[in-house]
Amino acid sequence: MTKSPFLMLFSCLLIGFKLLAADPSGAEASGAEASDAEPLASDGNDGYRLWLNYEPVRNASVKSEYLKYAAFIGRPASGEIMQSASQELQLGLGKLLGKSVNITNSFAGKSGGIVFKIETSADTAQPVEGYRIQLSGGNMIISSKSEQGILYGTFALLRHMQMQLPVKGLNLASSPRVRYRMLNHWDNPDGTIERGYAGQSLWKWYELPERVDPRYADYARANASLGINGTVLNNVNASARFMSQEYIVKVAAVANVMRKYGIKTYLSVYFAAPKTLGGLKTSDPLDPQVRAWWKEKVAQIYKEIPDFGGFLVKANSEGEPGPQDYGRIHADGANMLAEAFKPYDGIVIWRAFVYKADPNADRFKAAHEEFVPLDGKFDPKVIVQVKNGPIDFQPREPFSPLFGNMPKTPLGIEFQITQEYLGFATHAVYEAPIFEECLDSDTYVNGAGSTVAKIVDGSLHGYERTLIAGVANTGNSRNWTGHPLAQANWYAFGRLSWDHQLTSEQIAREWIALTLTQNPKASGHITALMLRSREIYVDYNTPLGLSRPWMGVHFAPEPWQNKGSRPDWTAVYYHRADSIGLGFDRTASGSNALAQYRPEVQKQWNNPDQTPLPYLLWFHHVRWDKKLSTGRTLWEELCTRFYTGADSVVWMQQQWDLAKPSLDPQIYTDVAERLKVQRREAIWWRDAWVLYLQTFTKQPVPAGFEPPKQTLEEVKKSVNVYLMR
Repeated sequence: MTKSPFLMLFSCLLIGFKLLAADPSGAEASGAEASDAEPLASDGNDGYRLWLNYEPVRNASVKSEYLKYAAFIGRPASGEIMQSASQELQLGLGKLLGKSVNITNSFAGKSGGIVFKIETSADTAQPVEGYRIQLSGGNMIISSKSEQGILYGTFALLRHMQMQLPVKGLNLASSPRVRYRMLNHWDNPDGTIERGYAGQSLWKWYELPERVDPRYADYARANASLGINGTVLNNVNASARFMSQEYIVKVAAVANVMRKYGIKTYLSVYFAAPKTLGGLKTSDPLDPQVRAWWKEKVAQIYKEIPDFGGFLVKANSEGEPGPQDYGRIHADGANMLAEAFKPYDGIVIWRAFVYKADPNADRFKAAHEEFVPLDGKFDPKVIVQVKNGPIDFQPREPFSPLFGNMPKTPLGIEFQITQEYLGFATHAVYEAPIFEECLDSDTYVNGAGSTVAKIVDGSLHGYERTLIAGVANTGNSRNWTGHPLAQANWYAFGRLSWDHQLTSEQIAREWIALTLTQNPKASGHITALMLRSREIYVDYNTPLGLSRPWMGVHFAPEPWQNKGSRPDWTAVYYHRADSIGLGFDRTASGSNALAQYRPEVQKQWNNPDQTPLPYLLWFHHVRWDKKLSTGRTLWEELCTRFYTGADSVVWMQQQWDLAKPSLDPQIYTDVAERLKVQRREAIWWRDAWVLYLQTFTKQPVPAGFEPPKQTLEEVKKSVNVYLMR
């Protein structure tokens, strides 16, 4: 993530996107075919309710079963999280069943209700945030060791009911596999969002602390329904003003809302704040005055926010200040901040996204080179946060080689939910397969089965503190995420954060049922669209491991771009196209980045004849005329991918149209219009790549594919207009 000169301009433009998203009426009965003849009448929803629709249960037999446990909600004497759980259950039951259900503290001996129970037995194996839902004594019991677990169990029950699943024999138990499950917001004090495509920031700093927008509570509800328990409110390219008393009080007002839903609030910090804000002569992490300043600052924060989560730090990366400015190492900076948190429960999350402006280096290797030598040198309160891949949230990347190479240091994983490299708010790309693909990757650090997921959840190395973070895709657009289908990416991140053993298909079908429709035919069409969407995007955008062109807004095709303040801020740095071939040689004959992986992984990717095609150009510079496993040459295969990918958007449009009878008209139209944009822009990407690469291959487009109608110069002109250069 770099600071783009176009950021402010595009943030303003994106606010004006047409946002007509709506929620479905959900009128059809579970398991029954809805009529394919006429669309459902819109109920006026606009997407605001996300997956918490709580549409009335139409299946009479299912509703009858639910009503057997709707006599009351039994809540023991409790705190504010328990109150949130009971109020949510009351709201959900009221909408689902059309019945007002009272909350009571006096339920001993009663039956026919839903009862919250805090488990006090020390021998209960269930983790503190886990829950169980079961039938006992004529009641439905939601039990947990904590109020937070009760809240998660409540949302799980409501999810069960929304999907109109049976109650008979109900016995659900679940616990999170990762301790810290959080969103990272790249929101700025001026209301803009770096890499945000759904309007302006949710956080209205100019109104806080006096006015607290009611939307904050709905944001917290949505996160709690997925088990997300932390949120970083501000951009990792941080402003020092968040360390001022003025902003600490503002943050405290937001934290007061988050706390009611079991969510801790975190802040990104500007490492040079002691100097720029505190007036010190230095921000050297080993300077006693600097250390004292941070201790006082943390104490000041905890005075206003007793459950403050901690700091997220981007340091010595892309021009941001850090300990290396003073000849120190990353561990010196992280440990200094960790020392300030010793009296408290907070943690320090130190990002490993670092790379230098070295024309002879491979950015792929940078994080591994800087952090692996520091393994075991970080304070126990420090978690190193690693991007899923070694570059920067590309449409497809191999897993970061840091995973598996720092066994003494807790490594958290950072995914990107916002679609920085995935078509902004106009391309439908379901991201669960990206998350799943990385988490399931085998590092072989302790032999076969040493997956990234087992490193992240702590089971492989015994990490006490575990973390999974997602760069948020929310904004102040009414439907939260701009593209209605992008809501599924927020949902999928949360569900996988809780349980990484869920599959992309399970999550997609669940989200569709909660958000769009429960009609089996329509659900099948939308599921197919979602599950193929990522591969379709990759085909017309970056096939065969072709790395992404680099430019300011990270979207318009510009593979010819070769001018930048540093080599790795150009497009040609990544794809290495020349008269011989294409791709970045990362074997021993090239940058040797492959040496950062275990031998078993190297074996998979070291030989171009054996490397899976999705990763071919990540690791090899391949001749244009080389025959691939498909029987086609590299050039022929690239063209096939570019063209079939762009044409497959038409198939996506067809799948969406087939689901139309079961969709709310507003949400149908919104997505249909965006798919038209996606089709046009897919052709734009296809033509830019094909015409540019032809200047090296000197070969025609293979038979069966129509050559681009524009010339390369005409495409370049369209890109320049887009970029407003």
